[in-house]
Amino acid sequence: MNALNMFLLQAAQGQQQGGGYSGIIMIVLIFVVFWLFFIRPQNKKQKEEQKFREALQKGDKVVTIGGIHGKIEEVKETTLIISVDSNVKIEIEKSAVVANPAAAR
Repeated sequence: MNALNMFLLQAAQGQQQGGGYSGIIMIVLIFVVFWLFFIRPQNKKQKEEQKFREALQKGDKVVTIGGIHGKIEEVKETTLIISVDSNVKIEIEKSAVVANPAAAR
């Protein structure tokens, strides 16, 4: 047998003897890593976007997720009225505004 087969055979025998706790520990470690790298950053990003949308006010320049640039004319509870050109106003959902201040030129 080569060295790799010997190593795999010994690892398999070690798992059979050591058993249940190592499997549970591995599952917990995988969950912790998943939470640290995926769930936590996503929740943080959602909170930042929510704060950004709550802070929108009249006169702010915004860009929608569809790429429409405009200036806020009126803020309602869940929507915004933005001016996209002279005498052209549209009503959009607050959730359609991109939270990237560099994008609003």
